[in-house]
Amino acid sequence: MTNHWVDIKNADLVMVMGGNAAEAHPCGFKWVIEAKKHRGAKLVVVDPRFNRSAAVSDLYVPIRSGSDIPFLLGVINYLLTHDRINHEYVRTFTNASYLIHPRFAFEDGLFSGYDEETRSYNDETWKYQVDINGHALTDPTLQHANCVLQLLKKHVAPYTPSEVARVSGMKQADYEKVLEMIGECSQPDKTMTILYALGWTQHSVGSQNIRTMAMVQLLLGNIGVAGGGINALRGHSNVQGITDMGLFGTSQPGYLSTPTSKTPTLQSFLAAKTPRALQPGQMNYWSNYSKFYVSLLKSYYGDNATPENDFGYAWMPKIDDAFDTLAMFERMHQGRMTGFFYQGFNPLASVSHKAKIGKALSNLKYLVSIDPLETETVSFWQPQGEYNDVKPEDVQTEVFRLPAVMFTEDEGSLTNSGRVIQWRWSADSAVADARKDVDILAALFLKLRELYADGEGAYAEPLFKVSWPYINPLEPSAEEIAREVSGAATRDITDPADPGKVLIKAGEQLSGFGQLRDDGSTRCGNWLYCGSWSEEGNLMARRDNSDPSGLGQTLNWGYAWPANRRILYNRASCDASGQPWDASRTVIRWNGSRWAGNDIPDMRANAAPEEGVGPFIMHPEGVSRLFAVAGMKDGPLPVHYEPFESPLTHNPMYPDNPRVKNNPVARIYPGDAENFGTPDQFPFVATTYRLVEHFHFWTKFARLNAITQPQQFVEIGPGLAELRGISDGDQVRVSSRRGEIRAVAVISKRISALTVDGQPVYTVGIPLHWGFKGLTRPGYLANTLTPYVGDANAQTPEFKAFLVNVEKV
Repeated sequence: MTNHWVDIKNADLVMVMGGNAAEAHPCGFKWVIEAKKHRGAKLVVVDPRFNRSAAVSDLYVPIRSGSDIPFLLGVINYLLTHDRINHEYVRTFTNASYLIHPRFAFEDGLFSGYDEETRSYNDETWKYQVDINGHALTDPTLQHANCVLQLLKKHVAPYTPSEVARVSGMKQADYEKVLEMIGECSQPDKTMTILYALGWTQHSVGSQNIRTMAMVQLLLGNIGVAGGGINALRGHSNVQGITDMGLFGTSQPGYLSTPTSKTPTLQSFLAAKTPRALQPGQMNYWSNYSKFYVSLLKSYYGDNATPENDFGYAWMPKIDDAFDTLAMFERMHQGRMTGFFYQGFNPLASVSHKAKIGKALSNLKYLVSIDPLETETVSFWQPQGEYNDVKPEDVQTEVFRLPAVMFTEDEGSLTNSGRVIQWRWSADSAVADARKDVDILAALFLKLRELYADGEGAYAEPLFKVSWPYINPLEPSAEEIAREVSGAATRDITDPADPGKVLIKAGEQLSGFGQLRDDGSTRCGNWLYCGSWSEEGNLMARRDNSDPSGLGQTLNWGYAWPANRRILYNRASCDASGQPWDASRTVIRWNGSRWAGNDIPDMRANAAPEEGVGPFIMHPEGVSRLFAVAGMKDGPLPVHYEPFESPLTHNPMYPDNPRVKNNPVARIYPGDAENFGTPDQFPFVATTYRLVEHFHFWTKFARLNAITQPQQFVEIGPGLAELRGISDGDQVRVSSRRGEIRAVAVISKRISALTVDGQPVYTVGIPLHWGFKGLTRPGYLANTLTPYVGDANAQTPEFKAFLVNVEKV
């Protein structure tokens, strides 16, 4: 979330799209109700189902799953053609005026630089035009044909209200109401916030779904302001913390990169990762990359990391291939990965295409589960009748189950969707043989050291270079780890202007990432969390909810990364002169000598407005990007591509180019394309969702939750029920190209038939929560049906739009 949960109450318009906050985030949804009650805010819900969020909305608009980008590009087209943008914000705080490479082109669904053989883009023509100093060229008049604003206008022009209605299946009149409501939020005293979840991310265009809405908010001037922002509702209480700490194998803590063989030395790595300035006078925040990374290496290797050995960079693994979830299971499936440890994860249930995941697990030599529960994954080798038809004789895997404690039986921190890190204490002691996760990992690590004691064997050296400074090596405490993550000085840090003046003594905790150094004098396990445990103590444990601002800016409750900042990019809440767009919702302001107010300024505190330092300091040009000159593998601007399983035989926006029916650079592995279904065999669109009575796969082990939702069902509309002769409560078979499930049919008006490109489209809703373990009645895993294809950028599987057939049993 760029903002935070409580800040939702400051919005004038709340749009829930790609999520169902009332049902999947019922506690947080109270702030939407607060906005409605106390600000008169309007709530718009856009979803294939009339869900519990829609039930309290001011306007509900049904949409075909997989057509979010046309909806959002149509919004952008409306804002630009009806002059409903914040002009000063767009001109000053975005790259609207920047000139793009003269050879940049977009034609018939493809950008310049596409290589069909490799299914990838060369993005050289997506860059800025630059002067002799390497600084980006701009056109302040915004009239140049190659400036971002003009390119954007041309790009979105086809997405008219009638076209959007044709592609998405919604009524044009409803869509035009939404456009008007969004357009009002371009006024400086009006803000809109958007709440989204996996309904946007779990698509083969998931990253572009989110980016498109960010572009809408930038045009409105709603990034950085109270009641605005792009707010991702994470599915678990610590999903944000998991990504922050780099637990997916594709990045290091603080979103730092994992080295590859292309950068064999620390110097080459830092040169590749440190961006050059694109405008004079901008902060170019990632120029501090070396300070963050060297401090991380010092945290990893302690006294063993020295300037002479590049701070242990040679001991870091060099990962040349992708190691995201889809890539790992593809390796297992091919027999190229033979062992797998997993922790707090149930991949047999949560990774797409269950049959493939089961086969992949069967190819392993060993599988190690660290989990409090006996999940489907740890039991994948056990026959469960129709629910898991595995044959044990086909499984070569030896499975080890290491029972961990529940999170309520452990101490530590959780980082919520709003980036607020909160300390929590143990509510109970562990039961039976369960042990804390960190104790399990410590025992494994120390045993490996023992096995490699002679120094022989592959990759032995790094095991003995890792710093392990805990009082009890077998039981590192949560407090020790938290202080390590937050960071400390390894030696006295002196004032560069006065070397005799000690600023931080050796061993003292740091107060923020501004104190990090790249000379080995600081260590920090995650630069984003630096200062969360300072010399003042554990700031994550603070519980002072005082709010002098009245905006919900409770700065003494927990600790928000980075720097305890609650609203990211908050410099953009003020105009070019430093005065708030809306004084009644002041986040910060320029007081004549420094930035101050109701939040930690996202800006150098003494950067006077006349210096022209842009608020988007993470970009080397200091402005936000309506046009992505880097970072997006499937294009600098969003494009509508159909899901890989679509009820349509073509892309309705580019009907004459079969190459762009689907995302042309999405992740597809050899052999998986033949597992895509076609609408003649599987005529209905399916989408997955969650229920308020269950929390993903956990609560089917809790008796009360099992009682409230005991049995697997699927939801279909009256039109589909009539078409297939299905009555409420009938057993139905739902099949895809990859498998089938059986469930009770719930016939509901909440899922209506839509007319898309002149043909009827029926949707099937499939809750995720059931499986063959737990206290509910045994059920099928919903990912039995879903395809193995990933978003081009984040590799998230396409759970939210695929094809099925439905038949009465």
